[in-house]
Amino acid sequence: MNTPFMQSASHHLREAWQGLRGLTAVAAPAVLGESPGVRVDLDELIQLRLQVKRLELGDRRRVMSFLAGGHLSGLRGRGVDFLETRHYQPGDDIRAIDWRVTARSNRPHTKVFREERERPVLFLVDYGPRMWFGTRVAFKAVVAARAAALLAWAVAGHGDRVGGFVFSPTWHQDLRPAGGRRGVLRLLRTLSIGNTPAAGLTEGSHLGQALAQARRVTHPGSLICILSDFSGLDAEAETHLHRLAQHADVLGLFIYDALEQQLPPPGVYPVSDGTATFSLDSHSAVLRDRYQQQFAQRYAELHKRFLQRGLRLLPLATHQPVVSTLQQLANKANSGSDLGTG
Repeated sequence: MNTPFMQSASHHLREAWQGLRGLTAVAAPAVLGESPGVRVDLDELIQLRLQVKRLELGDRRRVMSFLAGGHLSGLRGRGVDFLETRHYQPGDDIRAIDWRVTARSNRPHTKVFREERERPVLFLVDYGPRMWFGTRVAFKAVVAARAAALLAWAVAGHGDRVGGFVFSPTWHQDLRPAGGRRGVLRLLRTLSIGNTPAAGLTEGSHLGQALAQARRVTHPGSLICILSDFSGLDAEAETHLHRLAQHADVLGLFIYDALEQQLPPPGVYPVSDGTATFSLDSHSAVLRDRYQQQFAQRYAELHKRFLQRGLRLLPLATHQPVVSTLQQLANKANSGSDLGTG
């Protein structure tokens, strides 16, 4: 998964993909000025609080169902506190049996929990080099920040604590969960200060490192929302994701750009990483078809890996309005509909 997904394609297809990869290393503010789509603006993220009602996620249970993918379980992601131990009664969940007390008393006992009112919700936002890329409306990193802000306002409005990790190969910020506006504003400020990607950075294993850190500080019952293009999902990152999913509920938001999904109409397009320039020739119908198939295959494989762990992966494109797209994803998710990239 860490290898570019165009590696097995033809020579021309590899050249096209390598050229697009070069674009991701451009420091957006230096090249494109102060366009709203290339910088994460704190005031904008704060104002998104007014858009939360448009999400129509309803009560806390529906919010959590959407974010956790309907996988809120009795043990792995229960979001509850231990209350007491009592005698086992017919119908009790056998997974909650207190084996220590059962062994001492020679009678079956079960653990009783009470719902945790303030559940920790952590947002892992990828600010790696490839996230600073976009051909329509906004860069992937900007879309990730907007989506994280909307969902953070939503969960905080239902009494849950907000924290997270904002990370790149050379910079990261850890935020322990905090309640109310305080927790959300800390996240938004951090998102806004990570605005200056350096040119020429390599991907490295920053996603794996972020997931490893999340494992160290995440308590059972937490909810984790990962916003990334998952280009850094190597073997190390997958291992940490698997172990994290064993005691927390995890949602992945797959951020992608339209040009990553398919090549532009037939023509010759100049492509630059700010230093070198080459021409992208998209006249070949075979090239365009294979390019689109490679993207579809990559997403299908990524989606399958999430499903195998009982997790949900939702697609979010840079050219789609964030609020209405999240609402559509929530509606489809709650109805059990397919969630392809469209």
